Amino acid sequence: QVQLVESGGGLVQPGRSLRPSCAASGFILVNYAIGWFRQAPGKEREGVSCISASDGITMYADSVKGRFTIYRDNGKNTVYLQMNSLKPYDTAVYYCAADRLWREQLCALRARRYDTWGQGTQVTVSS
Repeated sequence: QVQLVESGGGLVQPGRSLRPSCAASGFILVNYAIGWFRQAPGKEREGVSCISASDGITMYADSVKGRFTIYRDNGKNTVYLQMNSLKPYDTAVYYCAADRLWREQLCALRARRYDTWGQGTQVTVSS
């Protein structure tokens, strides 16, 4: 069964860190572009970061550059999003997604590029 499962969200104070993970089953992550997105209440889904297939080129939204790092563990078939210096506006449900339909090498921060989505994990940053 093809699926993505996120975990590792939670409640943290501003300035702290979290590392959500995105585990794949039924397909091999390294062969596909993977994106992380987030959606806060009342807002549209926003592209946060992505990692390209094979060569692992990464992209980041301006709002998270220098604070978030996306990386892959091929042995665990998992993508991680290391989030440091968290701020209250980072509060959202975080989703990972795979481009299994278009199979484009280079990733993108557009949600329409991705056809396989996880269920999401809640990240809350509050004092």
